[in-house]
Amino acid sequence: MLRGGLIKVFLVAAVISLLLDWYVFNGLKTLTSGWRSGRLRKIVNWGYLLVSVGVTVLFIAGVGSYRTAKGMTPFHEWMLSLFITLFISKLFFVVILLVGDIGRFFYGIIYGIIRQLSKPRSGQAVAEGNSGVAAGGTAAPFFPARRQFISEVAVLIAAVPFTGFLYAMLKGKYDFRLHRETLYFDDLPEAFDGFTITQLSDIHSGSFDNTEAMQRGIDLARAQESDLFVFTGDLVNNAAWEIEPYISDFGQLKAPFGQFSILGNHDYGDYIEWGSETEKAANLETLKDHHKALGYRLLLDENVVLEKGGQKISLIGVQNWGHGFIQIGDIDKALEGVDKDAFKILLSHDPTHWEEKIRYHPTTMHLTLSGHTHGAQFGVETDKFRWSPVQYRYLDWAGLANERDRYLYVNRGFGFLAFSGRLGIWPEITVITLKKKL
Repeated sequence: MLRGGLIKVFLVAAVISLLLDWYVFNGLKTLTSGWRSGRLRKIVNWGYLLVSVGVTVLFIAGVGSYRTAKGMTPFHEWMLSLFITLFISKLFFVVILLVGDIGRFFYGIIYGIIRQLSKPRSGQAVAEGNSGVAAGGTAAPFFPARRQFISEVAVLIAAVPFTGFLYAMLKGKYDFRLHRETLYFDDLPEAFDGFTITQLSDIHSGSFDNTEAMQRGIDLARAQESDLFVFTGDLVNNAAWEIEPYISDFGQLKAPFGQFSILGNHDYGDYIEWGSETEKAANLETLKDHHKALGYRLLLDENVVLEKGGQKISLIGVQNWGHGFIQIGDIDKALEGVDKDAFKILLSHDPTHWEEKIRYHPTTMHLTLSGHTHGAQFGVETDKFRWSPVQYRYLDWAGLANERDRYLYVNRGFGFLAFSGRLGIWPEITVITLKKKL
């Protein structure tokens, strides 16, 4: 895919970006035309062109390395992120400038028609000012010059997405938020009334570029002192070595009833090229060993029993199963040995598994914990309104869903991928409290 269609998309985007650069450059020349300092005019105009074209070149130059053993490194993610930031900002600038230019075009057409209609007949004296000749004897321009005011407005409008995306890259991706949910069940064993679960998902350790900021999220998760810790997939972007610098950091997450994890679609190494299938398989085995080093019990289509006060609940974990992604998770295998009347918590990385399989399964899963979507790392969430572009791909993309008392919670993700930032959809630590209905 990346060697074919996706590379073509990147190249087309680069060509469009360069065309936008030409248009923006001309708009900036209009903006700076009245400045007294010629040097400052050159710095702004040519400086913009140098930065924008330079980012585009570095972005395209790195595309070929995305499927190498290292995959998309933080440097590549930064280049992609800067390219996206500039591209969207340029689009806003160009739209405003284009509106002004369209206005100039129609003004010129109308003015030209009026000028033609107002031409004197042959032999008729022509009063100065009605002949279409400007002072000094030169012909009046057909189209009026671009107004500096339009360029100023374009810059102000373009500054909004530029500032927002810049904040997303510098601060937003480590702006960890705590989300709490209290869920009530009729058949929750009484001993588990008030039982708490801390969930992390989508760490994507290969993307981190600030260990100190990352640690703040770990500290926030530790501070919850929950009974159980679960991690719901995508520990790495592609390769097992990505988590190695952070094993001691994420190994700090402990809970009285244990730490459990599953695999996500990125953990299988499907998105980069390996020297052989043997090398790819060895990478997955190494990653499994890293889960153990972290202190996490990796559930591979299997279940464990959690016991408290002589009562039990079942924790079930499946490998990845997702619509449009790898589908090897086997829920029936994972349920082997589980009492049909047991209270069940399922760890499944992709929420489409719940949408297509779990909510219709003959065995009731009381609570499914997922991640995967990241909430697109961009959107708007308020008490009364939620929007993210990811909603056009996923029915359930963040937070809580419920159907016939079968709950799904979709974690927005701890880390980030590809776009090195988050805006509006912040990195998440989830705490869920189980309560028994009275």
